[in-house]
Amino acid sequence: RKRCNVSQYPSALIVFFSALFAVLYRGSLDAGLAGISITYALQVTGTLNFFVRSAADVETNIVSVERIKEYTEIKQEAAWTVQPKPDPLWPTKGNIEFSDYKVRYREGLELVLGGVSCNIYPGEKVGIVGRTGAGKSSLTLALFRILEAAGGSISIDGSNIASIGLHDLRSRLTIIPQDPVLFSGTLRNNLDPFDKETDQALWKALEMSNLKPFVSSLPQGLNHLITEGGDNLSVGQKQLISLSRALLRKTKILILDEATAAVDLETDEIIQRTIRSEFKDCTVLTIAHRLNTIMDYNRILVLDKGKVKEFDAPNTLVQNPQSIFHSMVKDAGIIFSS
Repeated sequence: RKRCNVSQYPSALIVFFSALFAVLYRGSLDAGLAGISITYALQVTGTLNFFVRSAADVETNIVSVERIKEYTEIKQEAAWTVQPKPDPLWPTKGNIEFSDYKVRYREGLELVLGGVSCNIYPGEKVGIVGRTGAGKSSLTLALFRILEAAGGSISIDGSNIASIGLHDLRSRLTIIPQDPVLFSGTLRNNLDPFDKETDQALWKALEMSNLKPFVSSLPQGLNHLITEGGDNLSVGQKQLISLSRALLRKTKILILDEATAAVDLETDEIIQRTIRSEFKDCTVLTIAHRLNTIMDYNRILVLDKGKVKEFDAPNTLVQNPQSIFHSMVKDAGIIFSS
């Protein structure tokens, strides 16, 4: 609007001077010619407004061109498959080793993980804690190679994940995120998108995740239609469906990225109980929102500003008044008994 107003000033000046010259030279200037000149001068306003609007539209729409250009310049992900492929049963143990691992979100930015080194043993239950921005979720993204290493390495059962294709890597890991992704379609398709499991296996997974009574009460059962994003389900039900997926996959490594942060205490208890019983032989990494859910884990990994500050058993850390974890437990009001 401001640009259109600005364009009216030169238009007004043109009309003014056309009328002024018509008055000044009224003795020698033909009346018809004077009228035509003033008429055309009045039309200049509309023409200038058109050009200003066109320029504004071009400037607005050029953003789309910039976005397309940006997308075409995005660095492509690593190869989907790499030869030789890992063993079909890999990983068989679930050992994870970080060796001076560094990562940043893109070139030119500061490191979000600045030299993480730790060894997570097979079958170990590790809680990952830290203040906001400590690098907890970045650690998860690094395991799936959504973020590529800026230095160091991650090895799973002795194999550097940088040498493994993305399909083979991501299909051998399981994650239960804070915001589960559900697709429009049947419940069956959401539980088993590739149609690999039998109905018996699906019902067993639903039973272990305490969803069987709910699904049994639905008129269409496993064929119950789910809307885009699971809008016709509660937050707790969506999270339990995500847990059922994990039970069906049953990989050696399970990652929980604040999976129970948005659910009620009852659903949280169901998820924790199921993980302890059904994934007792798996390596479990839990980014914890509620510290009480990881107090019985084997070890606690405390991150701060992208670095490992503490990595020990929870009772050892709690008993040390100088530890970061001790202060976090104290702030949460948790009474710990060794």
